[in-house]
Amino acid sequence: MLKRIQKSVKPGKSVKSEKSGDPSPGLRVSIVASEYNRKQVDGLVDGAMRVLVAAGVDVEVLRVPGAFEIPVVVEALLQDRKPRPSVVLALGVIIRGETAHADLVGSAVTRALMDISVRHRIPVIHEVLLVGTLRQADLRCLDAKYNRGGEAATSALAMARLMGRLGIGG
Repeated sequence: MLKRIQKSVKPGKSVKSEKSGDPSPGLRVSIVASEYNRKQVDGLVDGAMRVLVAAGVDVEVLRVPGAFEIPVVVEALLQDRKPRPSVVLALGVIIRGETAHADLVGSAVTRALMDISVRHRIPVIHEVLLVGTLRQADLRCLDAKYNRGGEAATSALAMARLMGRLGIGG
């Protein structure tokens, strides 16, 4: 079922779980995921979708070219979109090379996502992984037991519910 749902999610479209007895009514989740390192990022998206669909929340998946482009789309979602998402998951994979480029991108993305989240008082779950090797990325993205996308979705649900109880957020 997950593969069918995942394949049906086109960039900019939403999916609603077919599961009855929605334990998370009214939660809206946006996933902003990079295209770069697609195989690994797709693993993160799949892991997140498993958790979110099981929770019965509305999910929108938006794809951007690379990790550096994630913050501008998150900002647009929280600044301009009505209704705003309850929470945003930022998913990407950056693999270090021989230059400082990966570290610079990783630091810039981290800082931007934190600033956006605090400014808009909407949780932005940062799962833009900065890893040293492709093997490290595969372990964190493609292994069902250690999938960081699923972990990010679990955190997203917890934060959205907490902010809702506080009367804060989207």
